[in-house]
Amino acid sequence: MMKVRHAEQRDLNDIYLLAQKSGIGLTSLPENKEALIAKLARTEQTRQGHLAKSEQGYLFVLEDTTQQKVVGVSGIEVAVGLVEPFYNFHVGKQVHASKALNVYKSLDTLFLSHDHTGSSELCTLFLDPEFRKNQNGKFLSKIRFLFIAAFQQKFEHKLIAEMRGYSDEQGHSPFWSALGHHFFSMPFSKADYLSGVGQKVFIAELMPRFPVYVDLLPKDAQDVIGQVHEQTRPAYRLLETEGLKYQGYIDIFDAGPTIEANIEDLRAVRDSQQRHVKVDEIATSLDKVRVMVANDHYENYAALLLDAYVDAQYIYLTQVQATQLNVDLNSQVRILPLNTEER
Repeated sequence: MMKVRHAEQRDLNDIYLLAQKSGIGLTSLPENKEALIAKLARTEQTRQGHLAKSEQGYLFVLEDTTQQKVVGVSGIEVAVGLVEPFYNFHVGKQVHASKALNVYKSLDTLFLSHDHTGSSELCTLFLDPEFRKNQNGKFLSKIRFLFIAAFQQKFEHKLIAEMRGYSDEQGHSPFWSALGHHFFSMPFSKADYLSGVGQKVFIAELMPRFPVYVDLLPKDAQDVIGQVHEQTRPAYRLLETEGLKYQGYIDIFDAGPTIEANIEDLRAVRDSQQRHVKVDEIATSLDKVRVMVANDHYENYAALLLDAYVDAQYIYLTQVQATQLNVDLNSQVRILPLNTEER
C-alpha cells in the first residue's frame, strides 16, 4: 500500500538516496545530508507552529508501507522570497520604432523579476524510477492540492511551480551556456547546486539588471525558453489539469517555465468533498472510483490512493486502510478523484 504523510527525521537516509537519483536540475532536493536534515527539521517546526510564514515549508513522503520504505518526496513552500530573494525572468517585449524610417520592431526580452515574492510554491517532486507505475507519481504530486484544500488559511493567495528546464544527459543547459555562464563563470551544475542549498546571494550580485534581448542569444538557447525537461513533461501536464498555467515567467538558470494559479481556482479546492467512514462494509451496488483519501489531521496528515466505494455520505474502507489513515467508523475524511474525468 502506498501512503503519503509528512516527512520525518527517520526518513533521512531514504530521502538522501532519492536525492542521489534525482540528478542535476532539482535544486530543492540537494545531495547534501546537512541540507536535508535542515529541511526535515523545518517541516516539523512548520507543523508545530514555531516558524514565521516566511520560513515555513512542508515536505511529504510517499511510503511503501509493505517495505516501510520512502520512495518519493514532494513539497510546498508557504511564502517564497521573504527571507532570500526569489528570482526569475519575465518574458516581456520592448518596442523599437522609427516613423522616419518606417521601422517598427517588437522584440522579446528577459527582465529579472521578483513578481512571485510572497507566493506559495509547489516544489521538490521526485519519485524513485522503480516506482513510476500504478499512478504513484500523480498521487504524490496531487496530494499537495488536497492538503492545500484542507488548510487554505496556511497558504498564500497565489500558488506557483517552477518546472525543470531543458538540459541534456550530460547536464548541459544551452540557456545557461548562452547567458548565465558569462556572468557566473561556473558550470551549470555548480550554480544549480548552490541555489539548491540556499546560497543565493551570488545571484543578486552577478545577474544582469538590464533587459536581455532574446534575439541576441544563440538559436539553441532561444529554442529552450519556457520549455520543460523531457522527464518533467508528465508533471507539467498534470499540474495544468489542476489549474496552473504558464504566464511568461522562466527560471534564470535553465529557462524552465514557472506556472501559477490562484488557490481558489485549483480543482482540489473547488471539487474535493468530505465523507464519513464506514469500515469493512461493501457497497456492491456502487462502482469503485479511484480517489485520494486524506484524514485532514494537520500534524499527523496521512493519505492513500484507493479504488473505493463512495456514495453521497460515506466512503467504504477496509480496516487496514482505516488504520493507515488513523481513522475509524464515522470519522470524516476528504476525498478527490485522482483523475479529472472521474467526478
